[in-house]
Amino acid sequence: MQPTRTASIRSDLRAADAYTLATGDKLRVIVFGQDTLSNIYQVDSGGRIMMPLIGTVQVGGLAAGAAADAIEAKLRNGYIREPKVTVEVDTYRPFFILGEVTTSGQFPYVNGMTVQTAVAIAGGFTARGQRETAEVTRRTPRGIVVSEVPITFPVRPGDTIVIKERWF
Repeated sequence: MQPTRTASIRSDLRAADAYTLATGDKLRVIVFGQDTLSNIYQVDSGGRIMMPLIGTVQVGGLAAGAAADAIEAKLRNGYIREPKVTVEVDTYRPFFILGEVTTSGQFPYVNGMTVQTAVAIAGGFTARGQRETAEVTRRTPRGIVVSEVPITFPVRPGDTIVIKERWF
């Protein structure tokens, strides 16, 4: 599947969309009254977590509340009469930054970050770094979207940011 290129910010990249779980997220799962099941679980490459008693649970592509519902449904199926489950993101998957920054690579996501804060985490712009816009690649439910965005644009976990070279 080819990424969709856009000339402007599309609704596909809006940060207000509900956060969906994906590979690399670490989830804090709390099963009330069941301390042995309450733990931190990492979402694997298939979008699943592995829990005692119930085995694998598909959580990739779901919001945290929907993941809690999926775990409750599996627990209700012969294990716990009325399970109450809460799912929170303990650690978000990293973001990636490339191009004209001091240190490109993979970095831990920080809640509320923008492209500008991502650049700061990567050690700042190089002397040739474009300081007004960046290219953001984001996986959405409709596929991969690539868009040129302002430096103040919100970053989400898993985004890839490219800081282009500016021409003097």
